[in-house]
Amino acid sequence: FIRLGSAHHLGSLSAAAMFLGRVCRRSLETLAAPQFGDAFARSAKIATDYQRDGFVIIRNAIETDLLQEVQAHVEWLGSRKYLQGLPPDHWHHPIMRNDPFWVRLMSDSRLLDLVQFFIGPHIASFSSHYFCKMPHTTRNVPWHQDGSYYPLWPMKVVSLWLAVDRSDIGNGCLRVVKGSHLEDLEMPGGKAGAAGMGTHTDGQVQALGEVVNIELNPGDVSIHHPNVVHGSAANSSHRRRCGLSVRYMSTDVHCVAEEQPVLLLRGEAVPGVNWYRSWPKYRSEYDMPFDGCSSWNARRYKDSKDEAEYFSRTDFHRMEAEIRTELDGFVVEHDDR
Repeated sequence: FIRLGSAHHLGSLSAAAMFLGRVCRRSLETLAAPQFGDAFARSAKIATDYQRDGFVIIRNAIETDLLQEVQAHVEWLGSRKYLQGLPPDHWHHPIMRNDPFWVRLMSDSRLLDLVQFFIGPHIASFSSHYFCKMPHTTRNVPWHQDGSYYPLWPMKVVSLWLAVDRSDIGNGCLRVVKGSHLEDLEMPGGKAGAAGMGTHTDGQVQALGEVVNIELNPGDVSIHHPNVVHGSAANSSHRRRCGLSVRYMSTDVHCVAEEQPVLLLRGEAVPGVNWYRSWPKYRSEYDMPFDGCSSWNARRYKDSKDEAEYFSRTDFHRMEAEIRTELDGFVVEHDDR
């Protein structure tokens, strides 16, 4: 785990961004937010909720046609031979790196429009992760702050959680400590669970404030601050609980973990800050078809070095073996199985 400074080290940003709330108890420094325009009629409520609580819920964030593709994508991933036996709560960014639909989803204009409201018009992502809690699983996700794990500087980032399935108390929905984004980041090292080591104990959470259950319908999203304390209970129901987490950051944020496949999704890169990898190539004989796949290769972002070193490859089985090795490493490092 990498802890990149307490939240009070973040640099000062414009007064126009102050609605996003304090990063920690001792400062009013915030994530940047541009003019979003009258088209976003809910902006005042979103700003107020985020400033007060450290998270916000947005209903029906994507259209039904895209949601159906996302649900089909989860089933398709589950059928992939090289992923068999891997816990579906460990479908991490190494898969995304080689999956065009995954990046098509992350770069959807409806999601980027939401994210732009919080971090500005120049948007990248350094990580994404499907969390699929299967029915009758006993493992929880311990209380933690996302920013404590992020290899980023400064921490100008938000996490977006897109519900693929219905997510509620019965199947282990996300639980957030309201207002805990005002706390400093803590070092991981507590109880282990499905997402690694926690940062807070149950006793600490009780002292922090009210715990809110984030109940979502398919297509809803929750967006939360990197400092907010959250976790989830085990899924004791007969229903799957699946969602996609995407970690979006401003392009002036440096990802210090060079192995991370950082992607430029909107706007302009800041020279010298990150190496932006190519968006995955669509290969009709290999990838899941999706709406717009026929024109994907013509419009995807391309980096010449990445094209030559990675996306010129046709040894798909070897690529899958490399991805699986990396994913198995996550299981060993972060799991308590």
